[in-house]
Amino acid sequence: MTIRALTFDTGGTILDWHTGFKKAFQQVGDNYGIQHDWASLSNEYRRRTLQKMLNHGEHSPATKNFDDVHAEVLEDLVTELNFDKFTSSDKKSIAWEALHSLDCWPDFPAALTKLKQRFLCVSFTLLSYRAIIDTARKNGLSWDAVISCEGIDKYKVLPEVYLTCASYLQLAPEQCCMVASHNFDLDAAKKCGFKTAFIRRPNEWGHEEPPNKTPSPHHDFVADDFNDLVIQLNS
Repeated sequence: MTIRALTFDTGGTILDWHTGFKKAFQQVGDNYGIQHDWASLSNEYRRRTLQKMLNHGEHSPATKNFDDVHAEVLEDLVTELNFDKFTSSDKKSIAWEALHSLDCWPDFPAALTKLKQRFLCVSFTLLSYRAIIDTARKNGLSWDAVISCEGIDKYKVLPEVYLTCASYLQLAPEQCCMVASHNFDLDAAKKCGFKTAFIRRPNEWGHEEPPNKTPSPHHDFVADDFNDLVIQLNS
């Protein structure tokens, strides 16, 4: 079936979370003269928040959104690392303000404008509605729609989430293409009937090699960046 909608993972595929969190940690640490490997801490922060969020709501409606989880995990990390000087304001600057003001990858805005000429372009995300609103306003992104797991009360990679997304768009799953730089998201979407497009993001984890460096062989599109994806989808 013809692809009618592109549904975009947003947290890592569109937004540069590593740089944003690293800068936020660094700024708070510098205020107190704390020396730490902030890049590695940012990656650990990311790993833990994903672990807590994925499949949330599987057996009962979700009880928290991704903003809540970012705050919870940061509290755990601050306690473990004995960052006793971090104030409530410091922690909010990392868990909420940094998250809601992330920069998008530079290849995306122009590509979004081009892709919207042919497809519905939808942010389909673990992130809260407010985070997507704030980052869209900051980066000048004009989504056709935002579908957050927050509104479904279940979170990726539960199959109900992908099927609900297609239903909201009044499309068959086969008319939707999940776009992401993470195999776990794309593989789950593929099982629900979505087409899938893998975007390489070699710098997503900063100095660490991305855990999804190699795309699964069954993806319909594999692109080096969004410029490449535009060419492939328009060919």
